[in-house]
Amino acid sequence: MTARGPALPALGGRGPSYRERVADALRAALIAGELRPGEVYSAPGLAARFGVSATPVREALLDLAKEGLVDAVPNKGYRVTAVSERQLDEYTQVRALIEIPTTAALAGTAGTAALAALRPAAEEIVAAAEAGDLIAYVDADRRFHLGLLALAGNAHLVEVVRDLRRRSRLYGLTALAEQGRLRASAEEHLELLDALLARDREAVHAVMTRHLGHVRGLWAAP
Repeated sequence: MTARGPALPALGGRGPSYRERVADALRAALIAGELRPGEVYSAPGLAARFGVSATPVREALLDLAKEGLVDAVPNKGYRVTAVSERQLDEYTQVRALIEIPTTAALAGTAGTAALAALRPAAEEIVAAAEAGDLIAYVDADRRFHLGLLALAGNAHLVEVVRDLRRRSRLYGLTALAEQGRLRASAEEHLELLDALLARDREAVHAVMTRHLGHVRGLWAAP
């Protein structure tokens, strides 16, 4: 994060979908570390970064406050909630228990067309890694993995993982992007998709185990 503020995408325009779009961008910024724990951010300041009015930003911040991701600071804005290392470990353990076996099982159950439809999102992740765009990386990663889990047909499972992902923190992404090492992690999404399409359950299990291991490894370093 530079002195002028977090690197957030410009979302110019209007419409009811902007509240959720802004909220998703804010969540991605929290996960990637563009918005840091303890820092207080105002709706007008973030609105200027987004290129929208302050109203959808205020609404999005209210959503994040309900999720426990930020706390309101009277007359100032919202402070990003801190997450302990222990909490992050626990979130990741639960994700591994859910995501690894569920994704591995999709090698035998998911339709070929449904899997192939996820390739654009996987390619977006690689493109974002090459560009060093961490918010786009986290957003595309979210869409890819939640879209993949949705193929299991259990909406509650998807919501549990969605919530755990929102609470994750991947501060190591910044260093990886600066070192040009983020692409290797990004390409694991294509590797995972290829293994699923090849119906190789063991390979899927191995890739997902390695991939989720980065959450508290490569991607976690402050």
